[in-house]
Amino acid sequence: MNVLLIAANTEQLNMPVLPLGLAWVAASTEAAGHTVQTVNLMTAADIRPPLAAAMADTAPDVIGVSVRNIDDQVMDAPRFLLASVRPVIAECRRLSSAPIVLGGPGYSIFPDSALLYLGADMGIAGDGETAFITLLDRMEKNAPIDDVAGLHLPGGRSRPAELNRRLGDLALPMPGHHLPFPPEMVGHADLWVPFQTRRGCPMDCTYCSTAAIEGRLVRKIPPERAVDGLEQFAAAGFSQFFFVDNTFNLPPRYAEALCDEILRRGLSIRWRCIVYPSLVNDRLAGKMAEAGCTDASLGCESGAPAILKQLNKRFGPETAAAVSARLQHHGIQRMGFLLLGGPGETRETVLQSLEFMDALETEAVKITMGIRIYPKTELARIAVREGRIAPGDSLLHPRFYLSPGLDDWLGDIVGEWMADRPHWMG
Repeated sequence: MNVLLIAANTEQLNMPVLPLGLAWVAASTEAAGHTVQTVNLMTAADIRPPLAAAMADTAPDVIGVSVRNIDDQVMDAPRFLLASVRPVIAECRRLSSAPIVLGGPGYSIFPDSALLYLGADMGIAGDGETAFITLLDRMEKNAPIDDVAGLHLPGGRSRPAELNRRLGDLALPMPGHHLPFPPEMVGHADLWVPFQTRRGCPMDCTYCSTAAIEGRLVRKIPPERAVDGLEQFAAAGFSQFFFVDNTFNLPPRYAEALCDEILRRGLSIRWRCIVYPSLVNDRLAGKMAEAGCTDASLGCESGAPAILKQLNKRFGPETAAAVSARLQHHGIQRMGFLLLGGPGETRETVLQSLEFMDALETEAVKITMGIRIYPKTELARIAVREGRIAPGDSLLHPRFYLSPGLDDWLGDIVGEWMADRPHWMG
């Protein structure tokens, strides 16, 4: 079949992000014998010309649309980014009669409500590689599709996604040329190629949507096979990578094995990652630095023990500080994160968090005020119990949790702290 895969994200937020999930699906689709073309609309000033060109080239039998962001998670004036995907769907409808299948991380959190809002024909929540191939096979044979894992159809008909298989056991083809680079980004000094070695997270943070996207079981690609992919990108001239794994250091032995394999191959690369502020000993920090890690995002979220407990964080401030110090010792720059306003937050705990982050002396700090509420999270259940949201609220349009009594002064306090700290940002 002829398949057109469209990355609908036009929002660059903190930095331009290439559609890695779409590339994984493209690689699997191509390996299954289908003809695949990808389109990345991220930098398109007008979506119509690239879509028209792709439709003419492909004459698609099926169109896949990847949805990355639902909103920008900014409480004061949230931008509902899904609205910009609607014209993409409409233009696809105008240019082709092929069925439109939604997918991507944003879609996976809100599979039924996003499908209804966008008016596509169907969507696949969770891992798309195997499910999409199965769907194409059923369509090609005019066979029933209702039992395809993760498939959502209009009217709320769905089949649970299979997020508990080991990724390595699936033997998925790894993406290479399938990653659609906007022409103006190729060779750009700020280009960091996204790379994934694991999916899933067992930590169950109160507010986190990862379980809906990737599941709770950590599914790993064997380190040798993962570094094969890095080596192919390096041979093609790319030297900067961003490990988009939800948590690079979980499990720690896998992270060490990955670093060991990079070192064994002698790859001269630079990379960034996301680190859970626990389970990073000096050996792992050293191997990360030696293997090319230059920057780590450190999701401390709070410096107050009581709030860390409310957020279901499995570390205390002392542990987070020790991990930060180890990374610093090995020359890895750190971006610290604070998430203020969650259940139980008070003026005292806010000040504890600001003082804690200041003491870490990270190279950069990102502060978020108010927490985006996602479906099927403990934060959503708390918000329902407290009467902040209705039990049936789809939460597709952004809703935020802010602990009572904070709205009158939180912004002022954070603004005062940021005023003389240029490396802190909101």
